[in-house]
Amino acid sequence: MANTGIFHHIGTFLLFAASILLLITTITSPVVNDIAILKVKLSDGTTSVNFGTFGYCISGPNGGCTSKHIGYNPADLMDTIDNTNFDTAATDTTKGLTRVMVLHPIACGVAFIAFLLALGSGFCGAIFAASMSLIAWIITIIVMITDFVLFGIIKRHVNNDGSGSNAYFTTGMWTLLAAMILLFLGTILVLLTCCSSRMHRQNRNVKGAESGYANGTTVSRRHFWQRRNRY
Repeated sequence: MANTGIFHHIGTFLLFAASILLLITTITSPVVNDIAILKVKLSDGTTSVNFGTFGYCISGPNGGCTSKHIGYNPADLMDTIDNTNFDTAATDTTKGLTRVMVLHPIACGVAFIAFLLALGSGFCGAIFAASMSLIAWIITIIVMITDFVLFGIIKRHVNNDGSGSNAYFTTGMWTLLAAMILLFLGTILVLLTCCSSRMHRQNRNVKGAESGYANGTTVSRRHFWQRRNRY
């Protein structure tokens, strides 16, 4: 039982850590200028672009950040400031996928709720925690695939257009990936430990009953009409 409790605490901590990592991905540019999911360093050596969940920031001469909103057009920006060529399909795809990034804060919120539920004691609380963690993991998987496709298109076009600019995944992408792994492990640990605790409790009840019979003590069951009303 002691080992079961330790593993449950580990699973609970993993859920908390995952929610923090998802929060970091959520507050990427323009919320926090220096944190990005995809970073593009332009060939002029002085300008860079940080793409985040709710917009982007441009550093260097005439730099600035967009307002915080759902959905933006990264392909159009790179075409404007770096003359990167995108076809219509790539432009429309990347623009549409930026709206899916609203799942970042949703996954973060669900993961934190799972953490709070895991803090509570009891079989039902652990089951609810594992269920919420599983939902957060599924949402994280969806948005992670979205991010890799979205920014993969931008990265490939920027790095292959011959301009000398360099695009690469950075902090926000790796915290998202790490959160996905931690959510998976946390879900498994919380679920297994709560089921193991249930089995141990049932085994103790059976052994207790057998011990009572062995000591000559028997417990007779009464019919429901023979039971005194407790109320």
